[in-house]
Amino acid sequence: MTAKGILVYWRSLVVVLTPLVLLPLPLMHPDDSAEGERMAPEARIARAAYGVLLLAVFWVTEVVPLPVTSMLPVVLFPVLGVLSTEDVCVAYLKETNMMFIGGLIVAIAVEHCHLHKRIALRVMMVIGASPRRLMLGFMIPTMFLSMWISNTATTAMMVPIVSAVLDELKAQEMQNNERRPSVISKATSRHDSGTFDQETRRKSLARVEMDKLPRPSRESVAYYLGVAYAANIGGTGTLIGTATNLTFKGLYDGDFPLLHGLNFANWMVFNVPLMLVNAVVAWVWLQVLYMGLFRKGGNKYKQSPEQLQAVEAVIGAKYRELGPMTFHEGSVLFLFVSVVLLWFFRAPEFIPGWGRLVSKEVKIKDASAAVLVVFLLFVLPANLDFLRPRGPRKATPALLNWKIVHEKLPWGLVLLIGGGFAMSAAARKSGLSELIGRQLVRLQDSMPPEGRSVTILVLMCTATTFLTEVSSNTAIANIVLPVLARMASAMRVHPLYFMMPATLCCSYAFMLPVATPPNAIVMAASNMRSGDMIKAGLGMNFLCLATLFIMFPTFGTWLYGLDVFPEAAAHVGPIIAAHVNSSVILS
Repeated sequence: MTAKGILVYWRSLVVVLTPLVLLPLPLMHPDDSAEGERMAPEARIARAAYGVLLLAVFWVTEVVPLPVTSMLPVVLFPVLGVLSTEDVCVAYLKETNMMFIGGLIVAIAVEHCHLHKRIALRVMMVIGASPRRLMLGFMIPTMFLSMWISNTATTAMMVPIVSAVLDELKAQEMQNNERRPSVISKATSRHDSGTFDQETRRKSLARVEMDKLPRPSRESVAYYLGVAYAANIGGTGTLIGTATNLTFKGLYDGDFPLLHGLNFANWMVFNVPLMLVNAVVAWVWLQVLYMGLFRKGGNKYKQSPEQLQAVEAVIGAKYRELGPMTFHEGSVLFLFVSVVLLWFFRAPEFIPGWGRLVSKEVKIKDASAAVLVVFLLFVLPANLDFLRPRGPRKATPALLNWKIVHEKLPWGLVLLIGGGFAMSAAARKSGLSELIGRQLVRLQDSMPPEGRSVTILVLMCTATTFLTEVSSNTAIANIVLPVLARMASAMRVHPLYFMMPATLCCSYAFMLPVATPPNAIVMAASNMRSGDMIKAGLGMNFLCLATLFIMFPTFGTWLYGLDVFPEAAAHVGPIIAAHVNSSVILS
């Protein structure tokens, strides 16, 4: 078989060879304990390292679907003697994962009644239709909606609107040059909101004859990239914005249970300002790169009065398609606002939260508020037909039904987050976490004391940003964050100082279509060149890193009190194998 033929089966080769290549780890430290005795610390650590490295390779290479790899801890760690099956399974449905599921179901309810589309179109109508304002009109609702619902769903909803507007601009330009009639109705019908979502997803998975489609103009590239950037950036604004944020919360709470935990309010206090700064930076960057901002000739991107009217007509027509706001939309909006307020005011710190008022003995967390609102979504009616004098002919449907949730909820992400929690628990209980912390002290000793933590912050965040370009951001978070937790503990640096910036960097993936679903969707819908996305995305990566490196060591350190090392963070999770010889494996 030729080398080319072998490469066809590279996934199978990785699946078979990786366990064999890593096999010396447990074989070099066999379990010599008698029956009924506790396994030797060296053997337990070696076996945990085998499982962790195997999961890391499978996650990064994606040789099998990520959710399938995420279920491997249920087999690996019990068979290796690191954790019992029961302990592994418990890690898959922690409070953080329940909050994630609840938030996703609320987001599905918003999508189901098209409330997100009404919000987006209304914002665009208010902002205006000039080229620079139009980009803001695309980016602001995308960013806001991505704070609460899936980045993928937000992008898939915005792309047909962008396409319809750009088609009308092109038609108006042709009309001005060739006196052709307007095609507002044609553009509007062709990008009907009811069919485009499926079409976009189909294109993002298989590009059918993409090379035969015309390349977009520089202005069009800027609009499409603006939507993708806004979706990625918007996900950093809230804890439920992306799965990586909740992965971080779960790992942080599990590794440092005695520290003051993160909640919805104290996450937003720092990350919403950072999100807004990054959104402005993205807008300016795309304007400079593609629309001549601050350069001669930038005025050529101004639109004629006819083009402005055409854009406003397209947006207005799509808004009118939604009709007047329904009772269904109003009820979902009320519940959506309610769950956000419940999350924010559970423990806002500047005033006593409702969680403390409800129960002083039992700690109430954000998952409780999410599940309460989810329950109401399945109970409250979607219309008021039951109040008619003659009564309804059939039962009034609820605001949401389980069939829709079953179809739209990304169960794979739930397993991916749970797999990360299980891997972290195995590393803690085996003593692998303690060993990694001891080894990282060597890295600390090899660097000058001045600016040591800032240097490591810059290096780790930069590496994480570019790793997420080629692998799942949640998988990278599962691998990187536990290491940073041990590093912070070993260096006596507040864990948030390393872990939160790295979490945010998992969302700074702007260069490649495979990096995030929003990137893939706009690439498929626009047929832009890969070079356009790489060129703009590389600059955007460094710009977001720059804003993070400026704001977090200053504003973030002051806000979270990171200049003082809490003694509760001196050990990661339960202290196990404290006297393990650090030269056992990683010397």
